[in-house]
Amino acid sequence: MADEITATCLCGEAHLKCGRPLGTGSYCHCMDCRKSTGGAFSVAIPFEADSFHVLTGRIGSFTKTSDDGNELTRNFCLGCGAPLFGTSQLHPKTVYVKAGVIDDQSLIHPTHESWCQSKVKWSVIEPELASYPKGKA
Repeated sequence: MADEITATCLCGEAHLKCGRPLGTGSYCHCMDCRKSTGGAFSVAIPFEADSFHVLTGRIGSFTKTSDDGNELTRNFCLGCGAPLFGTSQLHPKTVYVKAGVIDDQSLIHPTHESWCQSKVKWSVIEPELASYPKGKA
């Protein structure tokens, strides 16, 4: 991925400087991700928390404990409601930016799927990707 990665929300109010990616991203099929995105899955890219910055925008948040006991905070634009990024108490040095808000979409190349036991039958992703019944081992 590029050195300077930026992201913006649907209304353009929220601007993020994402910093250095820690990986290429993944699909998550857990029910919480489906409910928070309104879609069949979530795709997020991990970034170093120290190099991630909200440059502009009014950001709201919602914190919930997941099925595996992990506390997750999901952040969204208060102007348009677009999901932007999340943080996890298990990975305090990582910010997970939603792939759909990253400005340069050519940078997105998810490498695996997680929580496939919760996967909906009406959505199909490339079958050659590695997949896991729960979180990545």
